[in-house]
Amino acid sequence: QVQLVESGGGLVQSGGSLRLSCGASGITISKVHVNWFRQAQGDQREFVASITNHAEVNYAVAVRGRTTISRDNLGNTVDLQMNGLRPEDTGVYYCNAVDPPTARMFWGQGTQVTVSA
Repeated sequence: QVQLVESGGGLVQSGGSLRLSCGASGITISKVHVNWFRQAQGDQREFVASITNHAEVNYAVAVRGRTTISRDNLGNTVDLQMNGLRPEDTGVYYCNAVDPPTARMFWGQGTQVTVSA
């Protein structure tokens, strides 16, 4: 059974940093595409960053230059380092994994990030 568990969220002041982690079980993180999404209250879920199984990375314009996605193959995790946080970064951050051969998609339960002004 595949399980994704996000951690690292919390309350931080504007300009601060957080490191989110997506831990995976039941899949090998280096063999899937992993995406981070976020959802602010009342808004649609939006893309934040991704890393493919070939370690190609991509970022949403809103976070580019402040955010780094990285993969730890040994730990089977994908981390999201977020710096220079702004109130508009507030939301629930979700980890998503897509298995390339089957297109099966898995989601974590989310972790709350709150940035105070």
